[in-house]
Parts: sequence; C-alpha cells; structure tokens
Amino acid sequence: MRWAPSPERRPGTSRDELTGTELPGLSVNPLDPEPWWRDQPLELWPARRLYDYCHLRHDRPRETKPWVLAGRVVGSGPDNEPLPTDPEPVGRISTAVLDEARGLFRERARNDADCGPLRRPSELGQT
Repeated sequence: MRWAPSPERRPGTSRDELTGTELPGLSVNPLDPEPWWRDQPLELWPARRLYDYCHLRHDRPRETKPWVLAGRVVGSGPDNEPLPTDPEPVGRISTAVLDEARGLFRERARNDADCGPLRRPSELGQT
C-alpha cells in the first residue's frame, strides 16, 4: 500500500525522509500479515496499516489517498518497509474503507494503549 495523489504520479524510487538517501525502490506498507499475527483477527492487520498512516491525507500538500500496488520487492527501507520496483496499481482504497479501518482499530485496541497515526517530529529532538 502506498499513500500518493495517484498511482500515475509516483516516483520510481523513494528517499529516506531523515537522511535524504535514495532507496532502490518505492517505499510501501505491506498488507499481508506477518506469520506471528496468525492468532489475531486477520482484518485488524490492514486496519492497523491504514490507521498508522492516515495522517498523510491531511499532511501532504496534494490530495493523498492509499493505493494498493503490486511489484517485485528488491529490499527493505530504513523502517523495514518493502521496496518494490516497477509497481503497478491494483486499486485505490476508498474513504469508506478508511473509516471502517479506523473504527475497527479503535474498537479492538487495548484501552490503555496510547495510539494514534504515526508522525515524525518536525525536527529531531522534538517529541
């Protein structure tokens, strides 16, 4: 899954936000659950992936939406994300699915969990 204005406007590669290093593929989020997730509800894995990055639709200057892409993975990025090359769009994830994912994740998250979408501080040293 990749958050972008459209799959046609995607770069061929990504850059590491913190260092500016060009990566060998496009940074994406996996929708396939990890093997250790097998005892958890299957629908919670993609819900978590969508919820973690939903802030991007508001933080990016252009209209950003989640897209499902397919491609050949050539490595992992600095956050252990897959880096596919020549990604092909499979489809766009609708706002209704985002809303459902947010509700599902909030419903199933631990009550004492301090959770929300992932965000990096604007400057190192700030929290």
